[in-house]
Amino acid sequence: MNLPNKLSFVRIFLVPIIYVFYLAVPSPWGKLVAMLLFIAAAITDQLDGHLARKNNQVTDLGKLLDPMADKLLYCGCLFLIVVDGTIIAPWGIIGLFIIFARDTLVNGIRQVGATKGVVFAAPISGKLKAIFAYIFIPMFMFVAANIGAGAESTVWTTINYVIEIMAYVVFAIAIVVTIWSAIDYTIKNKEVLKSKTE
Repeated sequence: MNLPNKLSFVRIFLVPIIYVFYLAVPSPWGKLVAMLLFIAAAITDQLDGHLARKNNQVTDLGKLLDPMADKLLYCGCLFLIVVDGTIIAPWGIIGLFIIFARDTLVNGIRQVGATKGVVFAAPISGKLKAIFAYIFIPMFMFVAANIGAGAESTVWTTINYVIEIMAYVVFAIAIVVTIWSAIDYTIKNKEVLKSKTE
């Protein structure tokens, strides 16, 4: 098995560990560990595709593992911070639905293309969507940890507040980019969707 596929497996392996630390460890440090593991997993996502293309190691297994690992990571972790109320209702649910719907749409288009022997290159909008998701999710995990809660010092309160505001800004940008990505992908591949299978 080549290195890019191993990195995808590492990302899949890290996902349940992230969930356990986020949900099962009662102290704020559990969520901080989950945040750090999420960042490490996100880095593997950026590495595996780059290495596969650079070293000409793109495989059918990799085409299956990479998107599966991505969705388990960012959709699953987004679900965590939505259900625990870190992202205020109803915006978290709306954002999760938009991201999940976009990924479902893109996967459907890719499957149609695969039946016609067409391979789609990942558009820049899709890459930006993933990058923004990999930024706002750990920020919200930090907010959920609520470091310094109950302390007399206002330093941590200020830090948490600033990071929360920044997280909402990046979250809003991510949703806009996600919608753009869905439209962009559909428009660029509309001819494939119209054409008949040979």
